[in-house]
Amino acid sequence: MDYTNQHSMRRVLCREMAGTIGLLTDERDFTVMRRRYRTFPFDDYESYLRQVEYLLRTREEEGSHTTVAFFDPEKYAEFCAESGLDPDAPASRTRFTAELAITGPALSYEGQPFTELVPELVDNAVRKVTWEYAATVLSRMGPCATCGEDIGRTTFAHASDLLLRILDAAGTGEHHLVCSVSAEPETLTVILHADESAGGGETRFDETEALEFTTVLALGIAIHSGGGIVMRTSAPGASARVYGWRLREGELQSLTAGEVFDAYCTDSESGDIVSPESGVDYSVPPDLGDSGQVGGHTH
Repeated sequence: MDYTNQHSMRRVLCREMAGTIGLLTDERDFTVMRRRYRTFPFDDYESYLRQVEYLLRTREEEGSHTTVAFFDPEKYAEFCAESGLDPDAPASRTRFTAELAITGPALSYEGQPFTELVPELVDNAVRKVTWEYAATVLSRMGPCATCGEDIGRTTFAHASDLLLRILDAAGTGEHHLVCSVSAEPETLTVILHADESAGGGETRFDETEALEFTTVLALGIAIHSGGGIVMRTSAPGASARVYGWRLREGELQSLTAGEVFDAYCTDSESGDIVSPESGVDYSVPPDLGDSGQVGGHTH
């Protein structure tokens, strides 16, 4: 038997196998796992991060693909309870991690340092929770007392139409949109990146980001929440433009150039005035047409 050839084939198979690692992204979650589960093998968070990063780099050097998933101790405990698994068993952690590869949030490891990977993974987790919350509230709103239409479905359609109108009116350039909606227990914020090349080409954007953005905007319309949309457009050879709309009682109202300037040039925590960016025009938003004013349901 050719053991050398068998060993070589096994190494080839290892490179063909994708893997998933569940990452504890902060020391608080790490402490929860360490205190709850006797079989959790680590006792120092910094050492844990070094070991995970070493493993990821080793797998990448060997040509193996690895997905890094956000490991939430509370979600893990719920998973074990629902599945009838012992949470203090390594096999249970493995099964939960495999589930995370499908349900996310997760990222592909491509050699990026942890100083980039961890914040991005946390951001993805926050986005997922934000979308799930907004989608759940919309789905439970039921029919409008006046017209009988499903509130969640109707406001989502309004929000989708509004987003398309905003992108159509924005024109050529790279667009960065931020939508904020006042909700309980805290303000929901979502971001959408879009890009339209010169020559009237099709606007490109990430469909997941667009879904999250539309859902949160729809929630704001449905509950008559305060909030708004701010958009920054950058194009080669031109100053960046910043403009926006206020969300009030289910409608979008254009912000004045002064209001946009005040919003961008005021520190959100201290309230102090900060210097405006050079090469940025704070302006009124483009006309969105008749559907720019989006009415919500009375309920």
